[in-house]
Amino acid sequence: MFDKNTYIDRRNKLKSKGLKGIGLFLGNGESPMNCLDNTYHFRQDSSFLYFFGLDFPGLAGVIDFESGDEYIFGDDVEIDDIIWMGPQVPLKDNAAKVGITQTAPFAKLFDIVKKAMDTNRTVHFLPPYRGENKILLEKLTGLSALSIQSHASLEFIKAIISIREIKEAQEVEEIKKACATGYQMHVTAMRMAQPGTWEQKIAGTMEGISFAGGGMASFPIILSQNGETLHNHNHSQILEKGRLMLCDAGAESLLHYASDFTRTTPVGGKFTSKQREIYEVVLAANNKATELTKPGVTYLSVHLAAAEVIAAGLKELGLIKGDVKEAVAAGAHALFFPHGLGHMMGLDVHDMEDLGQIYVGYDDEIRPANQFGTAALRLGKRLKPGFVITNEPGCYFIPALIDKWQAEGINKDFINFDKVNEYRNFGGIRLEDDILVTETGSEVIGERVPIDPDEVEKIVQQG
Repeated sequence: MFDKNTYIDRRNKLKSKGLKGIGLFLGNGESPMNCLDNTYHFRQDSSFLYFFGLDFPGLAGVIDFESGDEYIFGDDVEIDDIIWMGPQVPLKDNAAKVGITQTAPFAKLFDIVKKAMDTNRTVHFLPPYRGENKILLEKLTGLSALSIQSHASLEFIKAIISIREIKEAQEVEEIKKACATGYQMHVTAMRMAQPGTWEQKIAGTMEGISFAGGGMASFPIILSQNGETLHNHNHSQILEKGRLMLCDAGAESLLHYASDFTRTTPVGGKFTSKQREIYEVVLAANNKATELTKPGVTYLSVHLAAAEVIAAGLKELGLIKGDVKEAVAAGAHALFFPHGLGHMMGLDVHDMEDLGQIYVGYDDEIRPANQFGTAALRLGKRLKPGFVITNEPGCYFIPALIDKWQAEGINKDFINFDKVNEYRNFGGIRLEDDILVTETGSEVIGERVPIDPDEVEKIVQQG
């Protein structure tokens, strides 16, 4: 964990936001895989981790916004626990590490929430994403677990996002550690991209590198020859020479900060001319997006600029026709680029999206688009120094989507379907970097994962 003053300062920032009542932070508990004693790898709730820093199960935190009091609730272990787990640090000593002096058994959480409610004080809580915490909130508040999500405090959510979205220097250093591990994961995957290799062997090797670097993978690894499926977690295929392997993966640091990279690799180490042409188009869009990323610009505008680069490149190859700007305005590019350019990244790979993606990525000024493709953009608002974001343009040939658009005549004035159908078995290409918005522009975080097509080919050929 960070120095205790980090957590004190963060909680003080939250107290300065003008909230009334109490703020409730539920940590995560253990989650059974198949029986109570056989649990998944524990992952603490990120907002609890951000403000209270303690990375073990069975905790809750409370901040009284009017008195300034702060509490951590949890139970100390008993002798049976010590037999299996060894001696444990008392809760009060752990709480002191993050600057909190008031602790109590977990059951006392019910008393403090009930007292607040009985005196008509607001109990702010965040939208729960685990069933156990939905049930706990039902017991604490009397609200139905089925409707608890709709009662989450929007005021609380927005206050927390306004603090967490600006990354501290020490957070950026943690992200760099995650990026260094992610670099090793992706270079290893490139070396393993040989004909006859099982996709699962590569994905499993990458996950092992992540754990060896201090944390688990930051999300389930996407790795497939069928890269036209945007989130393809099916690792069942055997790699074939001449195909493309799309790999989207990242690591967590020991303190749970994330990295998130995507690279697309020619199996066997040689791009075909058609593959290289599309690769160069996506790489140009990636580089253009980084160049345009700076404080004060909207990420929506950067997304659309990247879309224009892709549309222009595809026009040169004969897949798109007509005026490029008009094609993008009509959404024709989304046949090939049906997702957004990127998202926030930090303690979560899609940072804070458990609080509501709409509040993380948009604001009163910039609202989501309704148009297919651009509507999938997760981050559109103006960028600020300290934002950490992803830059991940792509180009995909999705047979079902091609068939739909062709049959319905969607954007037929801008798309050369005869030419597009020559690419039906192409797959997809995505190239993703992690970007820090600086005071004057932006920078790729850490050492850039190899992305030049000649370098990528060389790495695969070296094996």
